[in-house]
Amino acid sequence: MTLNYETIHGLDFTNEEITACLKRGGLLTLELEFSKVCNLKCIYCYASAGNAMSDEMTLAEIKNVIDQAAELGAEKIILLGGGEPLMYEDIPLVVEYIHKKGLKQSIFTNGMLLTKELSGFLFERNVSVVVKHNSNIPEVQDKLGGVKGAYDKIRHGFEYLLEAGYPNGAAQLGIQTVICRQNLKEIPDMWIWARERGIIPYFEIITNQGRAKEHKELHVSNEEIRKVFEELEYIDETRFGHKWSPHPTIASFTCKRHLYSCLVNSQGYIQPCTGIDMPVGNVKHEKLKDILKKSPVIQKLRNIYANIQGECKACEFAFDCYGCRGNAYQTTGNYLAPDPACWLNKKAKRQAGAKKQAVSEVPLGGEGSVAVDTTINF
Repeated sequence: MTLNYETIHGLDFTNEEITACLKRGGLLTLELEFSKVCNLKCIYCYASAGNAMSDEMTLAEIKNVIDQAAELGAEKIILLGGGEPLMYEDIPLVVEYIHKKGLKQSIFTNGMLLTKELSGFLFERNVSVVVKHNSNIPEVQDKLGGVKGAYDKIRHGFEYLLEAGYPNGAAQLGIQTVICRQNLKEIPDMWIWARERGIIPYFEIITNQGRAKEHKELHVSNEEIRKVFEELEYIDETRFGHKWSPHPTIASFTCKRHLYSCLVNSQGYIQPCTGIDMPVGNVKHEKLKDILKKSPVIQKLRNIYANIQGECKACEFAFDCYGCRGNAYQTTGNYLAPDPACWLNKKAKRQAGAKKQAVSEVPLGGEGSVAVDTTINF
C-alpha cells in the first residue's frame, strides 16, 4: 500500500488551512475524552487511568461539544477515551453521531475489547483506528500494560481489524508505541513491519506525567532517542522512499496541534493537549469558542512561533517544529520553555553530560536480556 505525505508525516492539514483556522479563531480537530475507566494499568499512562470520575460528561454533553467543534470548523474528532474508549458504553452512539455529521474520526484504543462486529462497524464508518502496541514480546507488553494476558488480547483485537478490511482508504490503521527502556531494541523492526503493511507507526517519547513519574525504569536518554529516530529516518529513506527530519516527539510526525486543536477531557475541561494538563475552562459552563478566545494559554500557543523561548526559538527546525510543549510543561512547569527532551537542545546536552548518568539495565528487553524472537505474528 502506498502511503501519502499526510500519512507519513502526520500533516492532516496544509499550511493554508491552518492559517485560515488561526485567522478565524476556529478548530480543525478536537481531541475528546469520555471516561478515565480503563481495563489496563499501563505504567506509563499520562492520565493514570483506571477508574471513572464522578462528574464525567453525559452523552448529551459529548454530542454538544462535538456540535460546537463542528461550528468552529473542525473536520476531525479524535477519540482518546481518557481511559479505554471502548469501555464507554455509548461509544457506538458517539461514532455514529460523528459519522452522520460528515466529520472524520480516529480512535485510539488498546484493542482488547475489539470484536468482529465492532471492527466491522468502525470500518464501515471510515473510522481510523490506532492500536496501542508497545512490544512484540508478550512479557514486555504485559509488563508495560500492567495486566497479564494483555498481549494476546491486543493481538486478537488487531486481527479483527485486519479481517474487517483495515487499512483501506479513509479507514487507516496505526500502532501507537511509547519508546522506553523495555522496548528500545524492538523499535526498528516494529517500524519496518508497520510500513510494509501500510500501517501508520505512531512511535512517541513518554512525557513525565501520570504513572510515568513513578516508573523511572522506563527512562531513555535524549542521546538514545536521537539514535533511534535517526535509524528510523534512515529506514524510511532507504527502504520506503520517505524523507523527514528527526526531531521529538513523534518519529516522522510534525506536531502543529496547538495551532488548530484542543482537548476536552472526560469532565469537560479544556486543555491545550494531553501533555499540557492545564484546564483553561469547562464546556459544561461556557461555550467552547468563548474559552478558546479568552484563554491566554490558548492564544499564546496559537502564536507559538513568536512566544516560544530559548533554544527552540533559534532552532534550525523552528519553521516546522516547536518541540513538545507537553515535555516542556511537565519538566519545567513552563509550556513555552525549550523542549528538554530534544537532543538539539544545547542546555539539555550540557546537563546530561554533567550528570554522567548511566542508563539503568532492565531485564525485560533491555541490555543483558535473553534473546527473544520479536517477529510480529499479526
